[in-house]
Amino acid sequence: MNTKNIMIVGVGGQGTLLTSRILGGLTISAGYDVKLSEVHGMAQRGGSVVTFVRYGEKVYEPIVEEGKADVLIAFEKLEALRYAHFLKEGGAIVVNDQQIDPMPVVIGAEKYPQNILEELSKNYRLFKVDAITEAKKLGNSKVFNVIVLGIAAQHMEFSKEEWISVIENTVPAKTIDINKKAFELGYNIK
Repeated sequence: MNTKNIMIVGVGGQGTLLTSRILGGLTISAGYDVKLSEVHGMAQRGGSVVTFVRYGEKVYEPIVEEGKADVLIAFEKLEALRYAHFLKEGGAIVVNDQQIDPMPVVIGAEKYPQNILEELSKNYRLFKVDAITEAKKLGNSKVFNVIVLGIAAQHMEFSKEEWISVIENTVPAKTIDINKKAFELGYNIK
């Protein structure tokens, strides 16, 4: 198997690290060599967070090079735009249709770009979801990241049962049921 490259991007507090732990646990349980790398840019203040997950028979470095990501999981639209160039030809971007204004927009120095998803869909295989709204329907807006992960799982080679097992072993015990529901919801979005 060739090395697979997954990127998870978002802003601080959106669950990128939990999502990377789920994906890392899944690939380890499947017997792959796995390398994880996390980059935090003022994450606690809403800054960009990037996680690289690379897995395969033997992986030598944790960083995904530009143009090499098989799947880009984005929890926020601007972060998807910011990191889309990492996606390889034919790769998939799964985007949560959410806008979180970065500090330059908040202070009025910049404007939030318009039509991000439309622009991305011109050059990439784009799968979008309003995961916050879907998570609220489940009764917990915090599980939106697992909904997005469920959609991304459709573009990876692991079975739904493998994902569910790792989710059960990774998320806090009191949130297992809601996270399983969130994953199933995302996994069934076509």
